[in-house]
Amino acid sequence: MTDRVRFHIDGLDAVLKGGVVRQNNVLLEGPAGSGKTTLALAFLYAGAMESQEPGLLISFEMTPEKLLRDARGFGWDFGSLAQRGLVKLIETTPAVLLNDVRVEDGVLAQELRALGAKRLVIDGLTPLRLAGEQVPSRSYRQSLHQLVESLSRLGITTLVTGESDGASGAQLVHERYLFDTVIALDRASERASHRTLEVVKARGQDYVAGRHTLRLESERGVVVYQRAASRHARPPKRMSQELQSFGSPAIDELFGGGLYGDSITMISGIAGTGKTVAGLQFLTAGAELGQTGLLVSVDEPPAQLCRNVETLGLPITKLLEEQRLVMLYDSPLELELDVHFDRIVGLIEKHDIKRAVFDSLALYERVQPEEVTGFLYALTAYCKARGVLVVFNYESPELLGVSQISETLSGSQLVDNIVLLSYVEVSTILRRAIAVPKVRGRNNLQVTREYVIDRGGLHILPEPEAKDADPVPQLPFSRYYGLLARAPARRSPAIEEAIAAGEPLPASSAPKPARSGRGAGEA
Repeated sequence: MTDRVRFHIDGLDAVLKGGVVRQNNVLLEGPAGSGKTTLALAFLYAGAMESQEPGLLISFEMTPEKLLRDARGFGWDFGSLAQRGLVKLIETTPAVLLNDVRVEDGVLAQELRALGAKRLVIDGLTPLRLAGEQVPSRSYRQSLHQLVESLSRLGITTLVTGESDGASGAQLVHERYLFDTVIALDRASERASHRTLEVVKARGQDYVAGRHTLRLESERGVVVYQRAASRHARPPKRMSQELQSFGSPAIDELFGGGLYGDSITMISGIAGTGKTVAGLQFLTAGAELGQTGLLVSVDEPPAQLCRNVETLGLPITKLLEEQRLVMLYDSPLELELDVHFDRIVGLIEKHDIKRAVFDSLALYERVQPEEVTGFLYALTAYCKARGVLVVFNYESPELLGVSQISETLSGSQLVDNIVLLSYVEVSTILRRAIAVPKVRGRNNLQVTREYVIDRGGLHILPEPEAKDADPVPQLPFSRYYGLLARAPARRSPAIEEAIAAGEPLPASSAPKPARSGRGAGEA
């Protein structure tokens, strides 16, 4: 393997698959506030601390005192490294540097040799461009070519920061051509600042493509969270053959006997049908079997959730205190899916999680519609590889019945099992119905059953006999027609196009007149 220089920055070396090729010239570009100088300082500091590689920093616009002050905010003591001869900071002008590199053995070369430097940071490229354009006898391109060639001859790994408009790098087309490795930072600022990092090119090595989340954290410094969709898990060689209980024998019967131990189940239903309760019932059943559970919520914070389920007798507070249940709550307002995925993976591996509930997928869709599909596919692949039994909750917008699982997600591909929770209107009373239309690898019961929410979670009711004295006969659901028929009608794209164009519809597609007599929900 080619000799690599590690950044020793959490996540970045993984994106670079071990670091950059030694003696490569690296261009670190991005707009103001994207973290270029901080990442450059981390490159020097970690190199000295972790690899014992001395480094030199040349600054044009910030004094060494300001740089040292900013570094102390992340716990980086450059002062002690300087005293040990591992780091040196120099403030100069672009003109002096450009003139110096034209000399065979200039001041920069002498400083690097005296320090025994393995790493060099030049912060930044924009002042160099302005200085180079003011030299009448030479173009900026010529000056830049000479600088890059001189740095290559010095035999060290150089990182140069440069201003750009983000990942497009429109201002640095020529620079991107010259440098061996190009890393683009960006900063999207709507309500909250979201920093990203992307390796645009890296000569002589492979890397993980795409935009990854970059954060500046006071405890850890610079942290790169690899793009969730790129974190591929190896598929398991053998799938689980063991059936596990959902938490109710009657619900297990609907599944055809239970759930495979590494399967993914989606519970879909409108608010109030008991999706969260079902998930907690599932986790409680796992805890009774000695399986540590994980509840991931972007909906309810822990205190609110624990309060709401106390009346149902589910021992969630006790399970959390005993760490038989672990909870991760991330507010949807500033949710970064790469960071969220990393936290989930960390908890699963730390606590050896065997069951997990994610509540709710609809919020993931709402806050990150462009990234949610890749995130969820990566998450399901990881959980299957780890043998984690998973339940996804999804809030359907439809009150009576279900016509589709999701507009964004393909439920049939993402999950193994689907549970539909819905309301059924009988006379003036709303009753709850459960159906399990899909179970991979099992002969599930294709029936709709009534259930109630009571102590312990969801309880499927036995089918009672009708009594003449009942003001509202509690007839079994089998005596009603089309419990799911109240969902909005769906038409093919061809029919929608015909309507938009004002063309006549085929007779089979034209709206049918309403029937007289009993409605679809009447016996």
